[in-house]
Amino acid sequence: MIDKCADTSLKQEEPEDHQIKVEEKEVYCSQAEEQIGLKQETDTCMVVPVDEQADHSESEPNRNQVIFHEAAEAENQNQERRKPFSCDICKKCFAFKSAFDAHMRTHTGEKPFSCVNCGKSFSQKRDLTLHMMIHTGEKPFSCVNCGKSFSQKRDLTRHMMIHTGEKPFSCVKCVKGFSHKQVLTQHMMIHTGEKPFSCVKCGKSFSQKQHLTRHMMIHTGEKPFSCVNCGKGFSRKLSLTEHMMIHTGEKPFSCVTCGKGFCQKQVLTQHMKIHTGEKPFSCVTCGKGFCQKQVLTQHMKIHTGEKPFSCVTCGKGFCQKQVLTQHMMIHTGEKPFSCVTCGKSFGYKLALTRHMMIHTGEKPFSCVNCGKSFSDKQHLSRHMMIHTGEKPFSCVTCGESFRHKHMMIHTGEKPFSCDATEKPTHQL
Repeated sequence: MIDKCADTSLKQEEPEDHQIKVEEKEVYCSQAEEQIGLKQETDTCMVVPVDEQADHSESEPNRNQVIFHEAAEAENQNQERRKPFSCDICKKCFAFKSAFDAHMRTHTGEKPFSCVNCGKSFSQKRDLTLHMMIHTGEKPFSCVNCGKSFSQKRDLTRHMMIHTGEKPFSCVKCVKGFSHKQVLTQHMMIHTGEKPFSCVKCGKSFSQKQHLTRHMMIHTGEKPFSCVNCGKGFSRKLSLTEHMMIHTGEKPFSCVTCGKGFCQKQVLTQHMKIHTGEKPFSCVTCGKGFCQKQVLTQHMKIHTGEKPFSCVTCGKGFCQKQVLTQHMMIHTGEKPFSCVTCGKSFGYKLALTRHMMIHTGEKPFSCVNCGKSFSDKQHLSRHMMIHTGEKPFSCVTCGESFRHKHMMIHTGEKPFSCDATEKPTHQL
């Protein structure tokens, strides 16, 4: 074998055009220098001992593991160089100290940036900057379709999906689509029933922290958003925005069927169910259907007799806080809603809306049996009982059934007074 290799080396020195390609040359040396393996792959010869081939094939996986381990360590070192600031609490890493300091405030609760107008504090300066736009009214991002302005670009991006109809996030349970992943995550809690945020005062739970924050204002009485026209306070900015439309008369959401305008999209959605007849929420006691879950919840109190809201003046109980608020105006005499045609004032907006139909002659609710029209849906519902024969109110005193509440005949109660004669009258 040595002669062959020597012969090969002599041929390499000859001036002939022989090209010999050497693909690999590896030299392995042990620490004791007891063994030297030479491996050469050429067109002319290859010298690899058989026992070394076995050792090499066995060590190949180990070498791969070593290479992989070294690569992982190198990547970790690069990661540490790229993000040298590490949080000892949650182990999260950051590339910049400013980002690390801001993150640490989430653990410590520190809020060093305060608003000079309302005193509200923030953990990051950019949050304070965005908050200040509430006071300044600055809204640099405008929608090219409807002209609505926003203080943040992401709010404009979210708003644009209303016009495009884009809803890339779908619920796997009910296939409902959403324009934002965060809204989908919140929606999923409806199916799971998860409510991780609880009120320390009354124990009520919520699926979102912002709902708990809003709820806490009921206990604290905090109303940071005030109307510049009438001074009324609100716990949410959205409620103030919607309230302002009462003064401006703005109704950006219109019904495509009857043309009626609304200041809120959700009210339009509810209104559309009048035309479609959709009533997905049914009472398990009497089977009556409702287009809103909230209305069903209020209806259930008829069966349970629950009246959690009481008047501090006369002690009368109500199943809805809104009805109690309206009732209180009887005692205070407050009538904030005035008719621009005749000047008559009302305690709540719905009464003014109904009154305005006297001047306009509008009767949007029609009976499908006889065609008679009504300005109020409640009046139509009452009229429909003539055709159906339904008498849902039973008197415990005389045993008779009625389409309307009858008990005032027995009690003699006359809660409504005529402004002209001051004589109490029953409600028609």
